[in-house]
Amino acid sequence: METPVQSRKVNRLPVTLAAKCRTMGGMRDEAYLCDISTHGCKMVTRSLYLSIGMRVTIKPDGMEAISGVVRWLSQDGAGIEFDSPLYAPVVENLGARHARH
Repeated sequence: METPVQSRKVNRLPVTLAAKCRTMGGMRDEAYLCDISTHGCKMVTRSLYLSIGMRVTIKPDGMEAISGVVRWLSQDGAGIEFDSPLYAPVVENLGARHARH
């Protein structure tokens, strides 16, 4: 398992946000996001097998689907880099509404 070693482009906000995840191979699972930024997130799924470089689509509750690539894996989740950055005010709103306590 790899873990992130380079510094992040932007800080991530700690959240607890339910989502659905789908791989390009068609596998699906419930997930949740642990943190989020304009460029990516940390995602945890119950049973979905992910590998570095795998393309995924994440659909957080109440949002449109976001596509991205698995960039790192750890025992407790996966780092997803979004294909297109999210709008910063949207991320700030998610951070405020779904802040991890």
